[in-house]
Amino acid sequence: MTQPAIFFEEVNERQGVFHRRAILLGAFAGLGLAGMGSRLAYLQLLETRRYEKLATSNQFNFKLMPAPRGLIVDRNGAILAANRPNFRLLVHRDKDLDTEATLKHLADYVPLDETRQRRLLKDINAAPKRAPVQVIEDMSWEQFSAIKLRGPELPGVTADMGEVRVYPHGGAFAHVIGYVAKVNKEDVDEAGPDRDPIMLHPSFRVGKQGVEKALDVPLRGKAGAKKVEVDANGREVREDPEGDIPATPGAEVQLTLDVDVQNRALDVFGEESGGAVMMDCRTGDILCMTSAPSFDANRFVRGLTGPEYRSLTAYERKPLLDKCLSGLYPPGSTFKTMTALAILMAGIDPDETVGCGGGMHFGGRFFHCHKRGGHGSQNLNDAIKNSCDTYFYSMSLRVGPDRIAQAARAFGLGQTFDIGIPGQKKGIVPDREWKKRYFKKNKEMQPWWPGENLSYAIGQGYLQVNALQLAVMTARLANGQKALNPRLIRSIGGQELARGSDVADLPFPREHIDRVRAGMAAVTEVGGTAWRASQLGLGDVTMAGKTGTAQVRNYDSGGSRGKGGVWHLRDHGLFVAFAPTDAPRYALAVIVQHGMGGSTAAAPRAREIMRTALLKDPEIVARVQKPLPMPELTPDRELDIVPEVSNVERPA
Repeated sequence: MTQPAIFFEEVNERQGVFHRRAILLGAFAGLGLAGMGSRLAYLQLLETRRYEKLATSNQFNFKLMPAPRGLIVDRNGAILAANRPNFRLLVHRDKDLDTEATLKHLADYVPLDETRQRRLLKDINAAPKRAPVQVIEDMSWEQFSAIKLRGPELPGVTADMGEVRVYPHGGAFAHVIGYVAKVNKEDVDEAGPDRDPIMLHPSFRVGKQGVEKALDVPLRGKAGAKKVEVDANGREVREDPEGDIPATPGAEVQLTLDVDVQNRALDVFGEESGGAVMMDCRTGDILCMTSAPSFDANRFVRGLTGPEYRSLTAYERKPLLDKCLSGLYPPGSTFKTMTALAILMAGIDPDETVGCGGGMHFGGRFFHCHKRGGHGSQNLNDAIKNSCDTYFYSMSLRVGPDRIAQAARAFGLGQTFDIGIPGQKKGIVPDREWKKRYFKKNKEMQPWWPGENLSYAIGQGYLQVNALQLAVMTARLANGQKALNPRLIRSIGGQELARGSDVADLPFPREHIDRVRAGMAAVTEVGGTAWRASQLGLGDVTMAGKTGTAQVRNYDSGGSRGKGGVWHLRDHGLFVAFAPTDAPRYALAVIVQHGMGGSTAAAPRAREIMRTALLKDPEIVARVQKPLPMPELTPDRELDIVPEVSNVERPA
């Protein structure tokens, strides 16, 4: 009877162990199911949108699309740089694509010679997978339609419509505005906006010069995206316009330039080389900054061929060089205005005279005046009017280089200005300290020799300036009070930039400046060096100015200075001016590179540019068109007055 009891106890014990284990396993299973359920609930209820996006991303892709580049307009809103539609043909590399055969097939519909096909083949093979490479742009509608119709039989090929930069005025603004071109390795920085993926888009362009380069980032805008459906291999199946992300256009940039004045300036240069800068004497705004000869910026957008680029760089008149900012020239006699200020600041009586017999002897050498027979007795006003070298030779020995440099720098020479674009060269305004620094390795050359004053006083020697600096100098003289700074960019995205007139006063007495201005007025009057070439023909609206002819080499050994000589050895012709003389509104500097004479080459061109600006000014036009004064009635003058008669038969 004992054995069954033992048997049942063992059975009960085993059953108890089993139940405990079953309960434990069940608990673990329940916890697992509860965890799975909670996770499923979390994914279904809280993470739905995230996984919908992930699922959608397997079905849809977003293609980055460049934003429309911001417009560039002139002071009156005329468009200087815009965008136009562009039909493009793109090819991307794929594992199943026979790129070489595809390019040969495309050559049946668009112009692709074998040389271009080989170059494109290298570009496509070097590009990332499915990264489109632009094959051709500016397709005709017929070419675009032919490619679109044959889309199914052309895998890896896309024809679409983008935008391309266009410059309506060709070369007139090329140096100021610059141009855009394809992105290269140098354009992609390690940090900043140039790491944006849009930089890799085949139609994206970056600014390469002028305003386009300086304001590239605000002009770019913010890229958008186009939603497309793709298959398992990432190939596009269809577009989904409702899911597109619109781009934000670039900011509009307004310049202070005037399209009519700028175009006229380029016209008057013709085949000559040089630069012209015009400023508003009251605000400092630049109305014109023309460099000639110029180039068509539209050609750079497409990309120049090797022969085209070589022809531009090899031409001796350097169309790619900005003559207004980067070209440096001796100012010649236009600099005598600064020497005159230095003479006045030295306390020399402006009525004191110097006899001119065609030059003066100094240091064992005869320094010629430009008028071989001499000007006779000359005071300060006469010397500016007649551009008498002898007067300034003599006075420079009493004034010295430091006072001349002080006046020149106060009026903007030897400086660079924050006009918003790169490329300015500072030039040279020498004095004793400058010469010590320049010749620091040659102590024999360090002292300033008295004979160097003579050439310095008439705008020669070490002195080097650019056209913008001469325009600033003239604008400050014309204003008479403010040390005006030039302003080229008026606003960016509607936000106006600081005015050039928000500056300190000039460190010169007004009466000294008026003396120099009076001399400049005499230059364009009867007998002055520019009176024949500077007559505006606008009634009592006249122009004051100063001519200059700058040597590019020494003529002691002979040689021609005129048309008979080699072009690059001829003298430069310069002219600075402001108008109207009695109430200055515009200041202008013109440099005709190797143009020989200031009065013959520069002054006539300055006259035409100035007329264009004046005739666009409503105040000046009203002044020119004012009615003539009626004659005064006097008792001894009889007037024949015909009374109005009506209903009277007149004799035949």
